[in-house]
Amino acid sequence: MSKIDRIFHVKHLHILDEKGKCNEKIRPKLTRADIKKMYELMVVSRVFDEKALTLQRQGRIGTYAPAVGQEASQVGSSYNLKKTDWLFPAFREAAAYITRGVPISKQFIYWGGDERGNVITTPNTFPPAVPVGTQILHAVGVAWGLKMQKKKAATLVYFGDGATSRGDFHEGMNFAGTFKLPVVFFCQNNQYAISVPRTRQTAAETIAQKAIAYGFEGIQVDGNDIFAVYKATKDALDKARKGGGPTLIEAFTYRMGDHTTSDDASRYRTKKEVDKWKKRDPVLRLQRYMQKKGMWTKEYDRKLLKRSKERIEIEVKKMEQLTKPNPKDIFTTIFEKMPKSLKEQMEEMLEYED
Repeated sequence: MSKIDRIFHVKHLHILDEKGKCNEKIRPKLTRADIKKMYELMVVSRVFDEKALTLQRQGRIGTYAPAVGQEASQVGSSYNLKKTDWLFPAFREAAAYITRGVPISKQFIYWGGDERGNVITTPNTFPPAVPVGTQILHAVGVAWGLKMQKKKAATLVYFGDGATSRGDFHEGMNFAGTFKLPVVFFCQNNQYAISVPRTRQTAAETIAQKAIAYGFEGIQVDGNDIFAVYKATKDALDKARKGGGPTLIEAFTYRMGDHTTSDDASRYRTKKEVDKWKKRDPVLRLQRYMQKKGMWTKEYDRKLLKRSKERIEIEVKKMEQLTKPNPKDIFTTIFEKMPKSLKEQMEEMLEYED
């Protein structure tokens, strides 16, 4: 068989089903403490999400992009990151941020329209990227730097299925494949890019198979199965750190809420479809598994929910106790050295305020 006649295939990884039944033969080696920690991270992320929606409806923060239904994709993947690795989010990665240790108040500040929320002090963690796909190039660039410096570290970049239609995605994939860079491309295929269904994004049967064209591995995982997500990401990051090159992971999941608080998903998808996916809820799935293994009780969950709500309320207070931002920040935080044009604009603004 010649090279041009080669047959390619894409793996699909599934370990834990919606009833909590697990294939223990391939389940990653996680301790009971790890499993409980991941569950707790998913719960607090969902509580954060619910609070953010409430704050937006009350006019206390601006437009918000909910992530309900995608907690396993984010917690399961970011749980694998080492301090030396780099995280590049899009704009719906609340759970990944919480797992990474980014202060929750930072997210509230960001969604409140205050640029101080973009000042991420957590090492090797980039701020949110609203322009679709741009963070992919940043992740590839840092991965190239890591390789040149011969560091045993990798980058993990998140994006949605809509981003795979952007040039940034293909340019980043091509560059990473050509130079065998330590980057893990993590696509949260939540079935919709705002109102555009995944079937209108590409004629390809999977998004994962796009990696084949760029010379590296692509794998599709059940994005609501935290064990499958964890295993696929761990394998990819381990490979990247050892010099094995990039991987594209397609997490097949679902956005159970609206695209943002300014969207109405009921206009382009049916209640029947949403209800079908609610049965695949990633939080309930892990909960059922933990219950079977004696790691979950109603009392444990009640206390966890109470702690999570108290934690979130503390973070809301941190946001609302901030002093007003300095208007100069609009200009002083863009460039290392402010260009003349921006300086003139800032002076004009200050004169107007006076």
